[in-house]
Amino acid sequence: MTGRLYGVGLGPGDPELVTVKAARLIAAADVVAFHAAQHGRSVARAVAAPYLRAGQVEELLVYPVTTGTTDHPGGYQGAIDEFYEAAAARLAAHLDAGRDVVVLAEGDPFFYGSYMHMHKRLAHRYPTEVVPGVTSVSGAAAAVGRPLVERDEVLTVLPGTLPAEELAEWLATTDAAAVLKLGRTFGNVREAFDAAGVLDRALYVERASTDRQRTLPLADVDPATVPYFSLALLPSPLTGPVPGSAQHDEAAPRTGEVVVVGLGPGARCWTTPEAAEALAAADDLVGYGPYLDRVPANPRQTRYPSDNRVEAERAAHALDLARSGRRVAVVSSGDPGVFAMAAAVLEVAERPEYAGVPVRVLPGLTAAQAVAARVGAPLGHDFAVVSLSDVRKPWDVVVDRLRHASAADLVLALYNPRSKARPHQLAEAQQVLLEGREPDTVVVVGRDVGGPEESIRITTLGELDPETVDMRCCVVVGSSQTRVSRTGAVYSPRTHEGPRPPREGPPCPPPLASSRRDPAREP
Repeated sequence: MTGRLYGVGLGPGDPELVTVKAARLIAAADVVAFHAAQHGRSVARAVAAPYLRAGQVEELLVYPVTTGTTDHPGGYQGAIDEFYEAAAARLAAHLDAGRDVVVLAEGDPFFYGSYMHMHKRLAHRYPTEVVPGVTSVSGAAAAVGRPLVERDEVLTVLPGTLPAEELAEWLATTDAAAVLKLGRTFGNVREAFDAAGVLDRALYVERASTDRQRTLPLADVDPATVPYFSLALLPSPLTGPVPGSAQHDEAAPRTGEVVVVGLGPGARCWTTPEAAEALAAADDLVGYGPYLDRVPANPRQTRYPSDNRVEAERAAHALDLARSGRRVAVVSSGDPGVFAMAAAVLEVAERPEYAGVPVRVLPGLTAAQAVAARVGAPLGHDFAVVSLSDVRKPWDVVVDRLRHASAADLVLALYNPRSKARPHQLAEAQQVLLEGREPDTVVVVGRDVGGPEESIRITTLGELDPETVDMRCCVVVGSSQTRVSRTGAVYSPRTHEGPRPPREGPPCPPPLASSRRDPAREP
């Protein structure tokens, strides 16, 4: 009978974070093995010390080289491989003699841990069990009091030994990240955060969970003070502002503000980090009810949902809250400056009673951009964006603008195309456009793009059925240049080749009879 090999995780450093199972196995083991640098001091043994007992055999596995140089003929890797083979042989001798061996590992044994090198050399020869431990990443997140990710976000774990350019590429494209193995790599790591444009929200943690723990913004760290047992965190902006970024003074009067935020057209990944950070920092959220429902709930915040037809009242409410010292986020879908709340807030903010209340507008991905991207690049050349709603402008103005945009051969993105209160205006707009454009002009209809009911249809101006369109759609009408490629992609070439010959009839015929609706009925 041979002994049993255990790889036991100790957690990030606090002996109280050692699991109950790990403590029991450490105390029962015949042999306890642990790694150390050439100075012989083992962090792992120090953490496990409360659980060791008298009479146990201790195997100190001293690395021949860590950050220095070596004269080994195989270089650094040769020296390390030879060390692991010798260490495995020492442990195998105990196992062959029937003694159980616990190999201590800081954090988790299979998470950048030294134990894995023993596991690869011994697990196929002896009965083996691995006991997971709290990782350094988990310990660091707890130390700074910041969740790393939520819901469907991605956490990327990176070694600081990667080149700065590669680190920057990862950091610029992930929701959240943890970069381990700092120490001498810190300069490159900091450079990578800066190059990725995320240094301002990065955090630094060393010796998490111990009495020597230190946390501060990554940008403020002196590279000369960074030990190996440290890491850099990039929490998601959705989880809240960086702690310590501003010292809060309870006695100081609060300065409120209104931030008008665009969520993008549907998918959560289309909300920009800047918008997400503003939403997380807000005290109050104001907006149309279905848009507020897209923002993750936070019990610290107060929500004020309202109907879609009370923009001025909603804006005044947000400004009143900000005037009292509250941080208010006014939520829009898409981009708040495109047929949305930004203009409404700025218009109301001109009233004398709101003088001095700061208003910021944060951009968002528009519905037109999202629909265009789904099919290719129909907005690749000049285009115009027109709302078919006649609530805030006469219908004959809409018709006049459609005619002139059509005569200019612009691609058109049509918002608010068809509602219950004005079910036939899209059909009228279609007829207006057919006065100057060919029936085979490419048309794209995107509905609920980025949402659970997304659909995309490619048709033509002559074949477009307005009955299939509603307020959740954005309709893109191509120019004479817009085409469908062999692969099915829709695009408008960047080089204009000249319009088709004009069709018969005046370029701008008289307006159609007005179809204005009662604004009170507008959904």
